[in-house]
Amino acid sequence: MAVITKGILGGISGKVGTVVGASWKGIDYIRSKPSSVANPRTEGQVNQRNKFSVTLEYLQPNLGFIKLGYKGYAVQKTAFNAAMSYVLNNAITGAAPDFEIDYNLALLSRGSLSGALNPDTDLSTPGQVTFTWDDNSDEGNANVTDKAMLLVYNPSKKASVAILGGQDRTVGSEVVPIPATYAGDTVELFMAFITADNTQVSNSVYLGSGTAA
Repeated sequence: MAVITKGILGGISGKVGTVVGASWKGIDYIRSKPSSVANPRTEGQVNQRNKFSVTLEYLQPNLGFIKLGYKGYAVQKTAFNAAMSYVLNNAITGAAPDFEIDYNLALLSRGSLSGALNPDTDLSTPGQVTFTWDDNSDEGNANVTDKAMLLVYNPSKKASVAILGGQDRTVGSEVVPIPATYAGDTVELFMAFITADNTQVSNSVYLGSGTAA
């Protein structure tokens, strides 16, 4: 119920239907009653938040890689936001509420540069991961000076080790040192190429998972 504080021409205090009367610093005013949300946590909203959380957990440790890998998509948005949008729309799997990242589809870099040919990894030596690939610098738009982008992602520790301007495409291998604390953990392995001037990148390729020695 509302109260007219100064007679019929006075201010209103309280609620009348969808109108609320109040006073601020001696000034009487009215405003519309804010509409209520019947269910602010619908199933769809909860699922979207869960997907967002899974994506954020995956991308945050790999921010350095993403800044270069999505540089070409940072138009009126950050590279990180571009990556968030892509992974949310293309790489979420599982059923509610147990959503997961499909690493094969969750690109950490996107671009038209020629990718890696026959990439592989070796985790048999403690404290390191060895990446190998074939020289395809004479194919497509590849260059002999393209640099390897290598990533060892440790989901259990929410951390990663990356080399963002590694060996030339022609070299064919590179060793990535990893912390001793990674021993026994499952790591996810990714690779891409970037031009020497950092203007073009290839799509990242997922090389599978392995147990760090």
